[in-house]
Amino acid sequence: MSPRLLVFGDSLSFHGPDHEYAADEPRLWPNRAADALGGTADLVAGFGWNARDLWWSLTGDPRVWADLHHADVVILAIGSMDTLPSPLPTYLRTGLRYLRPDRLRRVARQAYLAAQPRLAVAFRGRPAVLPAALTVRYLDMSVEALRALRPSLPIVGMLPSVHRAESYGRVHAARPAAAAAMADWARRREVPMLDLAEVVGEHVLGGHGNPDGMHWGWAGHAAVGAEMAKLVSGLLFTGEPPGGP
Repeated sequence: MSPRLLVFGDSLSFHGPDHEYAADEPRLWPNRAADALGGTADLVAGFGWNARDLWWSLTGDPRVWADLHHADVVILAIGSMDTLPSPLPTYLRTGLRYLRPDRLRRVARQAYLAAQPRLAVAFRGRPAVLPAALTVRYLDMSVEALRALRPSLPIVGMLPSVHRAESYGRVHAARPAAAAAMADWARRREVPMLDLAEVVGEHVLGGHGNPDGMHWGWAGHAAVGAEMAKLVSGLLFTGEPPGGP
């Protein structure tokens, strides 16, 4: 069996120690996991994606509808960005790209980036990009839709990563409650979860990842890929996965 992994992710799925990479970069964790399983990975992801973007992708992207016919497992690598401080409205951040003329857009973006860490500290990390209840709601709708389409399709998820990003004032107050809510939902919905904090917490908080304090180095990608392969292999194989341990 050569399994095909369909991965929904955020920038943690395609950003390396220095910059973002194309989805077929073999050192990225989805490809490391697929390689360990003797299969391939299809990545559907974007910068800053949260559980709401997952739902929009599932319901609005014809490419995803086609990929679902061929997937052997779906990985919901979503939730980390939901927990980031969002002292300014998300629609304001995402809408900056539409500002014209170019000079106004650059000035507005610089002002936003300068204000974000200060406000994150001042407001103690609140509000988050998505409240935990909304993250769970969108995850639940997505799993329900996937199981309606492919009842026997294995689905796995992730608990939020950690960060030490100066761009967010090193504040991450929303993570504990969000991780707890997601873990409780996963138990009820029988969705196995990989706890990113356990896998890459030391890597990120110890300063071994990307200098931005959020994304991972290749060692982090390798660790997540290996652990995800172990989690997925238990759902796909009765014995050793292809290639052995």
